[in-house]
Amino acid sequence: MVKKKIPNETPRQRFERLATIRTNKVIEKLRVIGNCANANMYEYKQEDVDKIFSAISKELRRVKTKFEKPEKIKFNF
Repeated sequence: MVKKKIPNETPRQRFERLATIRTNKVIEKLRVIGNCANANMYEYKQEDVDKIFSAISKELRRVKTKFEKPEKIKFNF
C-alpha cells in the first residue's frame, strides 16, 4: 500500500480524510459479517455469535481508549 501525501494537508484534514476512509471500511466489513446471519446459507450457534461480538467489542474498547486523553499523574514527595 502506497501512502499518498497530499501537499499542504493539515493534520486535521489528514485525520478527517483517513478516518472517513477507515471508518467506512470497518462498517463495510461489519456488514459482510452480517451476511453470515443467513441461516439458509450458514449453520451457527449462539455461542459462535457471542464469540464474534465479544471479540469485536473487546477490540472496539481497546481502540476507543487510544482516543481518550490520559489522566496526568502528578508526583510529589
